Amino acid sequence: MSVLTRDEAQTRARLLDVHHYAIDLDLTRGDETFDSRTAIRFTVRGDEGTADTFVEVKPAQLRSVTLDGQPLDPTALDENRLALKDLAPGEHELRVEAAMRYSRTGEGMHRFTDPADGETYVYTQLFLDDVQRVYAAFDQPDLKAVFDLTVTAPEGWTVLANGVTEDTGQGRWKAATTPLISTYLVAVAAGPWHSVRTEHRGLPFGIHCRRSLAPHLDTDADELLDVTRACFDRYHEKFKEPYPFDSYDQAFVPEFNAGAMENPGLVTFRDEFVFRSAVTETQRQTRAMVIAHEMAHMWFGDLVTLRWWDDIWLNESFAEYMGYQTTAEATRFTDTWTDFGVTRKAWGYDADQRPSTHPVAPEDVQDTASALLNFDGISYAKGASALRQLVAWLGEKDFLAGINIHFERHRFANASLADFIDSLAAATDRDVHAWADAWLRTTGVDTLVPAVTGDNGSRALTVRRTGERPHRIAVGLYDQDPGDEGLLTPRERLDIDLPQAEPRPIGKLPALVVLNDGDLSYAKIRFDADSFRTLRESLSGLPDPLTRAVVWNALRDAVRDGDLPAATYLDIARTHLPHETDLALVDGVLAFASGQIADRYVTPEQRPAALSTLAELCRDLIRRTEDGDHPGLRLIAVRHRIATAAHPDTIAAWLADGTVPGGPELDPELRWRILTRLAVLGATDEAAIAAELANDPSATGQEGAARCRAALPDTEAKARAWEAMFASDDLSNYLFTATAQGFWQPEQADLVRDYVPRYYPEAVALAARRGPAIADAAGRWAFPAHAVDADTLRLGQECLADADPIPALRRKLTDQLDDLARALRVREAGTA
Repeated sequence: MSVLTRDEAQTRARLLDVHHYAIDLDLTRGDETFDSRTAIRFTVRGDEGTADTFVEVKPAQLRSVTLDGQPLDPTALDENRLALKDLAPGEHELRVEAAMRYSRTGEGMHRFTDPADGETYVYTQLFLDDVQRVYAAFDQPDLKAVFDLTVTAPEGWTVLANGVTEDTGQGRWKAATTPLISTYLVAVAAGPWHSVRTEHRGLPFGIHCRRSLAPHLDTDADELLDVTRACFDRYHEKFKEPYPFDSYDQAFVPEFNAGAMENPGLVTFRDEFVFRSAVTETQRQTRAMVIAHEMAHMWFGDLVTLRWWDDIWLNESFAEYMGYQTTAEATRFTDTWTDFGVTRKAWGYDADQRPSTHPVAPEDVQDTASALLNFDGISYAKGASALRQLVAWLGEKDFLAGINIHFERHRFANASLADFIDSLAAATDRDVHAWADAWLRTTGVDTLVPAVTGDNGSRALTVRRTGERPHRIAVGLYDQDPGDEGLLTPRERLDIDLPQAEPRPIGKLPALVVLNDGDLSYAKIRFDADSFRTLRESLSGLPDPLTRAVVWNALRDAVRDGDLPAATYLDIARTHLPHETDLALVDGVLAFASGQIADRYVTPEQRPAALSTLAELCRDLIRRTEDGDHPGLRLIAVRHRIATAAHPDTIAAWLADGTVPGGPELDPELRWRILTRLAVLGATDEAAIAAELANDPSATGQEGAARCRAALPDTEAKARAWEAMFASDDLSNYLFTATAQGFWQPEQADLVRDYVPRYYPEAVALAARRGPAIADAAGRWAFPAHAVDADTLRLGQECLADADPIPALRRKLTDQLDDLARALRVREAGTA
């Protein structure tokens, strides 16, 4: 499929003014295709001469095309482009009729049949250029138009769309006319939805899910709607521009590739957010944050939309920042920035140290294929971190004033980085243009290192900076508590602007210096020798979980950089994590310790000892939570105890008994976790997997069974799993991912050794056949990450040089190979 270049988009935007789309979809035409009819009214600018342009569509069959009532030749379609030639200035109408193919990869119009009850659901995911899989369009974000949508659906279905929908009889549904929106924001979700509806501030609100998930949605409906209302009200306190659409529906849809999508008036979420098993408060907080994130997009992205994809940060960085900030301000989840520091910040740091890094606001996004690659830790986590630093430097009052100027200037239109910076500049005397150049147009992570000098009574602090960005940071100074050496007491935080003009007096020598305390900037930090000794003894004695998050991130960075032995990190975790109370910290530290250190950063000979350390740590947490006062902490410990089990006896007994002694009872999620680990250890078989699937025939059960079957340490099981992933195109996006997650296991390195060299050519062929979504899954989940050796790295580098993978796979392989090279360096540092 041809990709749209920025130059082509700019040329077409100068030529056309698109007014209106009338889209008619027929979802009753069978399991493979649906009918799509589109009428587009547009104007060609100018007053002399004719012009050529094109419209995009990717049909299974293009049946007819008429321009101003005159037929065009459907066979003239060139890949996804239909040329429109000799267009005279003035108004025109284009009509396109086509059969379009349903998707099983989460792109375009995805179709899903629920194995729990046989009901079928469809929904659109049209970002970034998958509009063309559903209707014909001038497909670029700055050609906004008004949309009218009608849908024919099977009996018993409900149709949801961007506006309020009306059942007009005989399976016909009509959606209210939209205001001006971009083509990729049109949304439809149809099926026998279970819905909970209410009103708020005069607008209809609704939450929707598959019928088989109805009891679980009903259980959480009050929480979901309370969070929605609270965020809605908080945004109306922040923003002068009112919510710009006629309703607010949130649909939890199956096999969704992203976390959610900000379609105006119809946000779609992955339906894993409808919890059917026990979850922690951190998971509930994450769901609340995603609700807040997507609602922020109604202003950042939908009301004001990027002009071209180089400004994707104007959508995602703002929604990421506002999601965390507004959740903390408006809901019971007040500790969001700790979770951000542990999970999202690390995502940004990692992405920013790879060869594929790019500025938050890049200047060289030449086409849509390149743009799709920038939905990463830079555009989300680094961008949100930069905005948090901007607020610290600018002040929230001026920041919000600039945002409101931006909305007023560009409502229902498009804007660029330059437009946004001009809006900020109108609200402050500070040089925001220089700030943007330093923070948004550069790459890489600065490193901050403290140096304490002077005599004991008159110490001074100098912060050395590797990098060029200005920073406003808080510095935490901590002393040992004289009544309890395990506790650290804070002095008043220091605010320091970097680069420093001169050393900062700090009085007597503190036991610990923490740079970027409060996590308001974006930089790696290190510790002086005295501070590191204090951390080894007293990390869990720090009073603020956000400070502890900054410290744990610094230790993680030091391990990844080869500056801190992996064994030392595990020792610190073993000492302090049993005393930790913050769920996000416990989960984040255990995830890094098991998924990176035990699985990649230590040698195979060292791995059993690392797993033993983690298993003991989890046992300590389980013992500590026997009183039932910390169910979330206990659940995290149980999950990681399962994942780190080196022997099957304990977890097999849990599965047989249906409970962990002292709780929790095993729900479907825990049962599948245990069965997957037993499969890896060779302690279960196909009969047990089939029996579990019979007990849980849901979509999640199907994924669990696929994961278990791929994890069995059996040559035939591995061959079947490989065939399903790479030789057949039958697996949906979720079943492909589940199979890939089960296939590679460090314990089975010898068994799967011959598949490692096969991976690269077969992944390239698969990606070319099935497109970006499966390419992304193949690069992320099907990559042999356990194979930390020079041969795997060499084969991957040869693939990038010679095999010409599609951009989505090339990006994933580039990142995976950089992570692999880093793992090799960490191992070398650990054995030096």
